[in-house]
Amino acid sequence: MCEPLAMRDTSQNTPFSQAEQMYLTTQRLGRLATVDAQGQPQANPVGFFPRHDGTVLIGGFSLGRTKKWRNLRKNPLLALVVDDLVSESPWRVRGVEIRGEAELLTGEKLLGDRFSDEVIRVHPRWVRSWGLEED
Repeated sequence: MCEPLAMRDTSQNTPFSQAEQMYLTTQRLGRLATVDAQGQPQANPVGFFPRHDGTVLIGGFSLGRTKKWRNLRKNPLLALVVDDLVSESPWRVRGVEIRGEAELLTGEKLLGDRFSDEVIRVHPRWVRSWGLEED
């Protein structure tokens, strides 16, 4: 049975529900989708950090030299999916999809010494979640 999706346009309210915020703080790996100059999609695993202000920070090693960084410089639209498999029997998945705009930041190790100076700040514009109601 397919579970109903919770989705909403975040331009009129807070970006994440309490369940979504709690879930995002328990996860560390997501997949970031961007679009290159030729209109081709690209998806990569990324480390991310939800913030109290409703944004999400994405960091990495030498992030400023990556294709995702170059893609976002030309087109700031993105999608970030965070999901996991809770159990196989019964089959149970949960996750959050965030669509929004990137703000490219460079600074003094905003995420710590293990990350590059470059950081992507995700400004959510649309959020969809599934499977969180059972938590």
